[in-house]
Amino acid sequence: MNIGEASEASGVSAKMIRYYEEIGLVRPAHRTASNYRVYGEDEVHRLRFVRRSRSLGFSLEETEQLLTLWADRDRTSAEVKKLALDHIGELEEKIAGLQAMVATLKELADCCHGDERPNCPILADLSGGKTAREPQPSPRGNVTRLAGRA
Repeated sequence: MNIGEASEASGVSAKMIRYYEEIGLVRPAHRTASNYRVYGEDEVHRLRFVRRSRSLGFSLEETEQLLTLWADRDRTSAEVKKLALDHIGELEEKIAGLQAMVATLKELADCCHGDERPNCPILADLSGGKTAREPQPSPRGNVTRLAGRA
């Protein structure tokens, strides 16, 4: 099959197939006399493996390690499990970071009235100015309002 058919069968775009070949993640396809790429079921199976690995968030390097382990009939499943568990740890760290971002943004959004006034604690926080909980001077110079109440 040609690259378009391999792309359709594997779910990997033709552009990504070329890229994976270029970086050595997948073996370059066989070429016809007219230099067209030709893919067989083995190559498509490998591309599906790569697609699934990437969809689970494995990096290119981790995907390469998984491909090596997949091809190695002498490997132990413990090696594969370790890679998966390490990846789970990385994902959990990312999730915690994303949850912290959500909490911060929710707090900032709660502090913003979202009305016609220009005062915005979200923009103040992003600019490194006063945080949403710090008092801001009133136009008269007194500290009478909280940024979150602006």
